[in-house]
Amino acid sequence: MRATGNNETMIRAYGVNTKNMKTIGLAIANGFTAMSGFLITQIQGFSDINMGIGVVILGLGSVMIGEIVLKLFRITSIRIHLLGVIGGSILFRMILAFALSIGIDALYLKLVVAVFVLIVVSIPNFKTAND
Repeated sequence: MRATGNNETMIRAYGVNTKNMKTIGLAIANGFTAMSGFLITQIQGFSDINMGIGVVILGLGSVMIGEIVLKLFRITSIRIHLLGVIGGSILFRMILAFALSIGIDALYLKLVVAVFVLIVVSIPNFKTAND
């Protein structure tokens, strides 16, 4: 399945059905998503239609922070990248907590998150422009 994502043409040449691999991968991802929603509902004791709004941005922001920091230091180990994503998640939450502590209204928190993600995405471009 991982090889299908890396080089679909090569895996197809080996005789693997890439459409089935994509379908299986999406099924596993959706199963994990459903299970996480189920567990959150069980822990909180209720479910609401607005519970998942913004989770994708938080997840992407966490992953981007971890990946960009590791790219700046040219680290290629997969284990360190996993730790980097966890560290990026912690750093991202700390930045959100800082934004709330300096008095930014919770209504504008999504704007702060969007601006911060935009800044994080543009960091590699600033580095290449200065080199």
